[in-house]
Amino acid sequence: MNLLTVSGSPHVHGDNSTKKIMYGVVFAMIPALLVSIYFFGLGAIKVTLISILACMFFEWIIQKYIIKGPATINDGSAMVTGILLAFNVPSNLPIWIIIIGAFVSIGIAKMSFGGLGKNPFNPALVGRVFLLISFPVQMTSWPKPAVLFSGLADAITGPTPLGHLKEELNTGRTVSDIMENGTSMFVDGKEVLYQLPDYMDQLLGNMGGSLGEVSAIALVLGGLYMLFRKIITWQIPVAYIGSVIAFTGILWLINPDLYVNPMFHLITGGLMLGAVFMATDMVSSPMAPKGQLIFGLGCGVLTVVIRVWGAYPEGVSFAILIMNAFVPLINSGIKPKRFGEVSN
Repeated sequence: MNLLTVSGSPHVHGDNSTKKIMYGVVFAMIPALLVSIYFFGLGAIKVTLISILACMFFEWIIQKYIIKGPATINDGSAMVTGILLAFNVPSNLPIWIIIIGAFVSIGIAKMSFGGLGKNPFNPALVGRVFLLISFPVQMTSWPKPAVLFSGLADAITGPTPLGHLKEELNTGRTVSDIMENGTSMFVDGKEVLYQLPDYMDQLLGNMGGSLGEVSAIALVLGGLYMLFRKIITWQIPVAYIGSVIAFTGILWLINPDLYVNPMFHLITGGLMLGAVFMATDMVSSPMAPKGQLIFGLGCGVLTVVIRVWGAYPEGVSFAILIMNAFVPLINSGIKPKRFGEVSN
């Protein structure tokens, strides 16, 4: 009698592979990388290269001497982590701090769980949050894009729009007063007027911030490319961005003097970077479309709560990591349909 032998899954094969997906993500990040280089000059190149090389080195050495498995640095995942880590730090961050962040991202957040596909948290975000807590001064010294090509990139720093707005609101000023009249600040002993960037500057990336978060347009272009290539699905970005718009819109309608409009939240800070490239990480996000919607909604609500009422002006990294912890619970409650299953 002939027996039917069934091999292990997967049984449906496509032309996609881990390597193709990862290098597709790298390609999608090129617009944001080019914008960061344009505004932050050599500092952006230095931070990005060091972050990539350090991440790849730590993955190689841990894989070779500790896990002792096949080398995985060629699959592109370490490069993606390196670029994303660079996108989450300022362009004047010291080299040794970047290397520490790479070690935490790869050694602790990824390889300690067994490597690619086994990490419960987004590695680059773990590295970013570790650096923010450990080195708060260096991680919140933002170079001003307008002077970067004058050779003063490391010398002249300023606040991010979100950070500045939060600080001024805590002094009792209104949103309209801050937007219209600016703020007097002392730079190198001279009093200057700091004005929040307008919406066009915010869209293009002409403002202080981390490397990859400054240009909303470049990040959207990368996201559209990944959607077209089916590297990501629409559920998480749409739920994330939509919930932020809805939540901040309600607050703004209730009290526009205390809460800024949704557009400001959308195109400043790391929201677009987080929604497009970080929350959509297929390893640390839910499997089922309904679960992805819940995940994105939770990320959006937590981001607004931290931004508006928390101690930090930015809440994207913390929101995504918190929701990463809920992914097993979401997956257990909302399971994707099994292959061959018939709906009732």
